[in-house]
Amino acid sequence: MNIKDAKKELLHTIQVYTRKDAHGRYLMPAVRQRPLLLIGPPGIGKTAIMEQVAKECEIGLVSYTITHHTRQSAVGLPVIVKKNFQGKEYSITEYTMSEIIASVYEKMEQTSCKEGILFIDEINCVSETLVPTMLQFLQNKTFGTHPVPEGWIIAAAGNPVEYNRSAREFDIVTLDRVKRIDIEPDLDIWKEYAYAKGLHASVISYLNLKKEHFYHIENTAAGVSFVTARGWEDLSSILFGYEELGLTPDEKLIRQYIQDDDIARDFAAYYQLYQKYGADYGIREILDGVISPEKENAALYEQKVKMAGNAGFEERCTVIHLLLDGLAETFTLFSWLDDRAVKTQETLKQLKKELEREKNIEYLEEFVEKKRQQLRMKEQMELGTKRERHLEREVLQLLETYQNQVKLMHLRTKEEGMECISQLFKETVSQRMDVLEQGKQQLTNAFRFVAACFGEDQEIILLVSGLTKNRRAMDFIRVHGCPEYLKFSEVLVPEDADALQKACLDSL
Repeated sequence: MNIKDAKKELLHTIQVYTRKDAHGRYLMPAVRQRPLLLIGPPGIGKTAIMEQVAKECEIGLVSYTITHHTRQSAVGLPVIVKKNFQGKEYSITEYTMSEIIASVYEKMEQTSCKEGILFIDEINCVSETLVPTMLQFLQNKTFGTHPVPEGWIIAAAGNPVEYNRSAREFDIVTLDRVKRIDIEPDLDIWKEYAYAKGLHASVISYLNLKKEHFYHIENTAAGVSFVTARGWEDLSSILFGYEELGLTPDEKLIRQYIQDDDIARDFAAYYQLYQKYGADYGIREILDGVISPEKENAALYEQKVKMAGNAGFEERCTVIHLLLDGLAETFTLFSWLDDRAVKTQETLKQLKKELEREKNIEYLEEFVEKKRQQLRMKEQMELGTKRERHLEREVLQLLETYQNQVKLMHLRTKEEGMECISQLFKETVSQRMDVLEQGKQQLTNAFRFVAACFGEDQEIILLVSGLTKNRRAMDFIRVHGCPEYLKFSEVLVPEDADALQKACLDSL
């Protein structure tokens, strides 16, 4: 199955395992809660989905790569203790608590989560000395003599033997005691993730053209050459970093992440073209309407249209993805400003309610400090997602700005203070509205340019397809509408046309 289906299966299994009766007892006995075993190629996202599942289920996660451990750290150190049997004292060996089990208890104390996932990565790549321990762990849910705490689910991940020389096959006895989930690479599913994470558009565009280069592992005379989903994601991050610093990524850099000479060389050439096409066509200016048929530079607009219309297939596709990249930046910014405005409004409603029992606006200082402490605790305990915590930091910064302004204006009464804050909040909302209008106009400009270049042909369907796969783009269009998308989406996704049409028309 693909990584998306695997995540869904994990969520369902955890929901079943953690069901309780009216007395708070688990309905499924621990002996029937088979450990979850994810088997799939390296770099496909097995660890990432485990983190996502723990967040969505609001349970703890303790993650270990077992190849980094010795038998002592996994099982515990031996200690000699005295015990009396039938009136005679004996010296026997016991073991201290496993470092791994101890980490579970520490996580429970830090987060107050009594339930969680103990995730062991690369489980079938352990050293010979740890093999019996791992088999005992999967079969009996113990490390040494110490069991995994009740409410904690065991999950493990490993690579098929064809991808890892040190990997071992599990025997039938072990496999009969685990819930095995096999995962295969799936570019379409990965692209949904890539759009949501905002990966570099050149990577997504390239893989749309060269689907066979998404995941590749080959044994050659010179060694193993490979390309993984993790490699593309990490390459995306370094490309953003280089560009922000004004540095030029080259083939040497790309080979450090795409460890297949032919694919690395091919992507390096495509990346240069991608950058050049972006400049040649003036994509940002077209989206913003700076270059348009209505402006004094109408001739320049027609020149761009003619250049694209005469281009080859690969260049045409690249132009579409450059447009999608520019739109994605706007949708991502709007999503953030929208969430920030909603979160700030909720916080100000809470402030207003709490002010009802206070004498003056000086309570604002206490309120801000309380929010600061709450955020500090969330960050220490890693509660919520990184994005949620970042959002709360921004809202806190806005509150601090509001507080400083109230002080500067020497305001004392609650009414004066909230009126001042209300005016400042309108500026925050105004930023959101500006980006909203920008996004709507950019959508119109993108569709107009593609239609002018290529007519209502496959390129405009490619634009619609790219928008459809971008969750933030679809959130934007469903709420705020886009007649052009609605028109052409009927060709691409007829089964969704009615629902989408209603959502778009309601927003007009």
